[in-house]
Amino acid sequence: MNPYLITPNIIKETANGTTYCPIQDELFTAQRSVEVVGEITKDSVYSLILQLRCLHHSAPGKEITMYINSPGGSVCDGLALYDVMAAVKCPIRTVCVGMAASMGALLFVAGNVREMLPHAEVMIHDPLITGISGSALSIEESSRRLMNIRQTTAGILAGHTGHTIEEIYEKTRQDSYFNAEEAVAWGLADRIITEI
Repeated sequence: MNPYLITPNIIKETANGTTYCPIQDELFTAQRSVEVVGEITKDSVYSLILQLRCLHHSAPGKEITMYINSPGGSVCDGLALYDVMAAVKCPIRTVCVGMAASMGALLFVAGNVREMLPHAEVMIHDPLITGISGSALSIEESSRRLMNIRQTTAGILAGHTGHTIEEIYEKTRQDSYFNAEEAVAWGLADRIITEI
């Protein structure tokens, strides 16, 4: 569902009369905030990359806040967003509202400052693949690629949490959930906040 269809607009008075501005646009401009909400897809990542680039070029070095409430999604598209987050010269503050799971968790931990609301959760696990079919060689190639992605995502988690790759593998071999306090204790988040 398109959030613009269910979110009210802000009414602004201008010299030309009354205008209506989507709340997301106002927060983007005034507070330099973007939202990773729902599944991570090619389309959502493309939009977020454009937003990050725009904010970077409008005020290089000024903090951007990324609110995350995502079950995860495409690893390839998520890694593209991860790379852009690292490439822009603005510090990125990530805020977990609700759930940052799977690829959403990797984007959350990539923040320069990582904050969670009191009832938010983080979930990490190994990359998943579904619907494999084809020849034995194509399945073997898919398995090899999946193991490479596993190594990449574990490296990202290790780099941002201070844990070893082996400790990450131990946690990601099954779905591992962390409430806000556990996420801070395990190095997935920096602090719990009660105001945004």
